[in-house]
Amino acid sequence: MARNLYEVLGIKRDASEKEVRSAYRRLARKFHPDVAPNDKAAESRFKEVNAAFEVLSDSDKRAKYDKYGDRWEHADQIEEAQRKQSASGWARQQGAFGGQGGEGYADLDFGSVFGSIFGRDRGSADIRRRGADVETPVEATLEEAFRGTSRTISIAARDPSAPPRRLEVRIPPGVKTGSRVRVAGEGHPGSGGAPAGDLFLLITVLPHSRFERKGDDLVVDVVVPLLDAVLGGEVEVPTIDGRVMLKLPELTQNGKQFRLGGKGMPVLSASGSRGDLYARVKVQLPEQLAPGEREHFEALRALRAGAPAGRA
Repeated sequence: MARNLYEVLGIKRDASEKEVRSAYRRLARKFHPDVAPNDKAAESRFKEVNAAFEVLSDSDKRAKYDKYGDRWEHADQIEEAQRKQSASGWARQQGAFGGQGGEGYADLDFGSVFGSIFGRDRGSADIRRRGADVETPVEATLEEAFRGTSRTISIAARDPSAPPRRLEVRIPPGVKTGSRVRVAGEGHPGSGGAPAGDLFLLITVLPHSRFERKGDDLVVDVVVPLLDAVLGGEVEVPTIDGRVMLKLPELTQNGKQFRLGGKGMPVLSASGSRGDLYARVKVQLPEQLAPGEREHFEALRALRAGAPAGRA
């Protein structure tokens, strides 16, 4: 007997769509062939997880699975046979009472109906069905998300005895955590001449040590010496693709943000367009003062207090 698909993903039968996806991503990362190469047990588990997610992530397939279990793929044929059986029962009842439909029941071959459902009718044509979509998690650095990159993906075959298929895919610039990159026709093959499903890459962009991402915008902290913040000056600002100089006005406050237009991330849906970069000022105080510097700061404090320099 096939393993319960909910147990495969480690979730309850009433799990939400979000919980289904979360469980899949966690297990797919754990058992992915690139994470556990040459581990046959992990490879088999990866295929099992993909097969379970293929059903439980699709509301229509999930409803059929909840109703028919392992025979969910034959749900339409089962229900059609049940309709015919119900109709024939009504026809037989009509015949028993002298109705017109008695002959219809005699002509119905239940063996052939259920045989075609479960593959015992050799003469029936294959059912035409589009191949299932496949989803696989992919992690990328912020720099890769900025420039675009490629990955070699392992796609588990539906037949557990078949080796996984490896495919090189392109990740476009501008992707963010939660992006679903579609690779058309690279999912599971269809049946009866129907087209294959699609492959979807579920993107996670890793945190960066310097830049904070907010949508298509970036935020970076810029250390500014105290005197430059007070008197004004220029500071160097790192960007995702180089460095620029930023002119500061006098009395720039700690935490103030300066917008550098078009220096953020590429916008995925708009070719050539980019978000903005926000330079956030972090005023740096001196760690120690030379004797002459202290005198100047004392004089400045006295001046701002309105008292003559040198008085307490």
